Amino acid sequence: MNSARKPHSPSRRDFIRSSATLTAAAWAAPLIAPSSIFGANAPSNRITLAILGCGNQSTVDLPEWLKNDDCQIVAVCDVNRASFGYKNDKQFLGREPQRDFVNRAYAQKTTSGRYRGVDMYSDFRDVLARPDIDAVAIITPDHWHAVQTVLAARAGKDIYCQKPMTVTVREGREMIDAVRRHNRILQTGSQYRSSAVMRQACELVRNGRIGKLQRVETYLAENNFTGPGPGWKEMPVPEGFDYDSWLGPTPKVPYHHDRCFYRFRFIRVYSGGQTTNFGCHSNDVAHWGMGMDRSGPVEVEDLGAEFPPKGDLFDTPTKIAFRARYANGVVLECKTDKRNFGVTFEGSDGWLRVGNKGIESSRPGLAQEKIGANELHLEVSSNHYRNFLDSVKSRKEPVEPVEIGHRTASLCHLGNIAMILHRKLRWDPQKEEIIGDAEAAKMLSRPKRAGWGYELKVKPQVGV
Repeated sequence: MNSARKPHSPSRRDFIRSSATLTAAAWAAPLIAPSSIFGANAPSNRITLAILGCGNQSTVDLPEWLKNDDCQIVAVCDVNRASFGYKNDKQFLGREPQRDFVNRAYAQKTTSGRYRGVDMYSDFRDVLARPDIDAVAIITPDHWHAVQTVLAARAGKDIYCQKPMTVTVREGREMIDAVRRHNRILQTGSQYRSSAVMRQACELVRNGRIGKLQRVETYLAENNFTGPGPGWKEMPVPEGFDYDSWLGPTPKVPYHHDRCFYRFRFIRVYSGGQTTNFGCHSNDVAHWGMGMDRSGPVEVEDLGAEFPPKGDLFDTPTKIAFRARYANGVVLECKTDKRNFGVTFEGSDGWLRVGNKGIESSRPGLAQEKIGANELHLEVSSNHYRNFLDSVKSRKEPVEPVEIGHRTASLCHLGNIAMILHRKLRWDPQKEEIIGDAEAAKMLSRPKRAGWGYELKVKPQVGV
């Protein structure tokens, strides 16, 4: 779509008419679900949603979207038609399997037991060209998040973007600008913001129940895959997989199975390793409890990170270890730990740890303490997906808006830069600049492959 075109914000009342026309192009005698299968939610109140990315994370997200009767998935999109070998060899994923999954789910709600109303695409721009789609869920590899978000905002779509929001710090600011310019809702998919346990822990810390906060530790999971090692060889591209489109804004390089699908996250050009994967959970909770989720540190330094051998396809840390210091004197240390996920807050009067085991603390009964009416209360969300849908309807910010997703990702990116360079960085959180280190500053952004960046245009025609 030409950026000069006025973004379209369609009425959901157009859905039934336009959807019937579109699905006819894909299916003989399509069966569109009657409004009765969605309970009291009339078509005019339903949010029409498209899924961009049908890989491993979609197996988590799709069932969650399907629980909401006022949301209807009308399209799925992926550059892979179908294959095994995502997070494990038994996962058979891609646009065809996930289209069929959604159709089966809707079929269970119809009296006939059949449903074939979900369209399938290989090019996300064809999805954005549809005026009947209200929102998109971006579940693609991280290197696509910024381009797809900016183009979706231009096209007038609201956006649920999986974490980590970006692969560079600069991309986050570009996404914020696009979302604000086009008056869109964006929810970052850091789901712990919708956890009552995490909120309780952060409220206890923010209200001084462990005294003055002094130190924070965040825990990240170990790498769950190893690379092919130095001397890896190019492999043939699988049938039905559009590899050039998968690479998109990144350089054109030889195909290897370990470059794509789930394992992309261990290659810096596509992701930030477990630093951004799990770090955008633990560090997000940490920033929430610190009251720093719209700011950032003033220093970040390496604490002895380790990396794969030179020449391996994987190049993100195998051992994460960095320290961030904030203007108020609080220090955060982020490290690989067998606890996989969690945050420990240390204050002048005790400590509190929150993670997969719930809340632990130095004082018995602290976890059960009530937050008083006159104390600080953080925003309540019991379900991250539901919170997004409610925000689309109300036009109020979701619990994890674009700025907060950007700030969390920025901490993780700065940690990676410090670990790669094995030194301390000085950071200006207001200007979002690295101070006095030109080499490190260059790593805040990276060029996009010609023809695959923000200059991409949404095609005027609709293809299925």
